[in-house]
Amino acid sequence: MTAPRGLTAEEAAAWEKVAATVDPLHPQARRPVTPAPAAVPAPAPPKPLPRARKAVAPPKQAAPPPPPPPQTNSLDSHWDRRLKSGSIQPDVTLDLHDHGLDAAYDRLMSGIAQARAMGARIVLLITGKPRPVAPADRAERRGAIRAKVLDWLAASSHHSAIAAVRRAHQRHGGEGALYIVLRRER
Repeated sequence: MTAPRGLTAEEAAAWEKVAATVDPLHPQARRPVTPAPAAVPAPAPPKPLPRARKAVAPPKQAAPPPPPPPQTNSLDSHWDRRLKSGSIQPDVTLDLHDHGLDAAYDRLMSGIAQARAMGARIVLLITGKPRPVAPADRAERRGAIRAKVLDWLAASSHHSAIAAVRRAHQRHGGEGALYIVLRRER
């Protein structure tokens, strides 16, 4: 075996000891390893690493309860079929169309709180049809409310009470409206 280039005299000697214990896969004439001239000064020996302390086990405590399973934003097929066919009647209708962003947000939050207090399951949210809106221009152009609604709902205190958000059937407004399905209060 040949030693890699650039070894110091000590490293070359250690390499020779290791190479002497190995049987080559393809026996060839062994060439003696000549140490490379020490052009680079030998590096300083590495500093010893600090000793690792033994980990002390904390006193045994009761394990925290497992986190609740994540709530999925899905409905069973029965609900989805009824929503897609438009055969379901909304319990509450919230119309945000023609409101400013601040007024629409306030109306949405109070309307969802009111619907929850009434025990409603389906809220029809009229937002107006979505428009292509640049992310930096969502406050001035048409379709701004529709662009913000999902973010508002996700960040609200009502997010855990919402089972799903779906596009409304054509008879309830189509692309200009959403169904918000609330979870049953227990």
